[in-house]
Amino acid sequence: MRIKHTIRLPADLSAKLADYAARKKVPQALIVETALASFLSPDGPERLEAALARRLDRMTRQLERMERRVTISNESLAVFVRFWLTSTPPLPDAALAAAQSKGRERYDGFIEAVGRRLARGKMLDDEVRADLKS
Repeated sequence: MRIKHTIRLPADLSAKLADYAARKKVPQALIVETALASFLSPDGPERLEAALARRLDRMTRQLERMERRVTISNESLAVFVRFWLTSTPPLPDAALAAAQSKGRERYDGFIEAVGRRLARGKMLDDEVRADLKS
């Protein structure tokens, strides 16, 4: 059995209700009934909290994976820079211009290689994982 209720809504809320009902092709009464049932449900807040907790847990795991990858990248770069600085002697002034020209050329090649690698979808952490497994 259904009991009739008469309520007054603000004009903007009434327009939103009518628009939503038209888009979903359902009666406005069904939307109000569903909203009231959800609002008055004793386990409503718990369900919402559980859904938010699951999402936050998933986001936390994603951030932890990202943090690990950034740490590996930073350490790899630091090891490379330290090795390069300790094993490469400074250039004399006479060879500096030629070295800078060659450096720009090599850098352009490096950027192209990185672009090709990213286009293939093969990443360093995939290779590191594969190396660790073998």
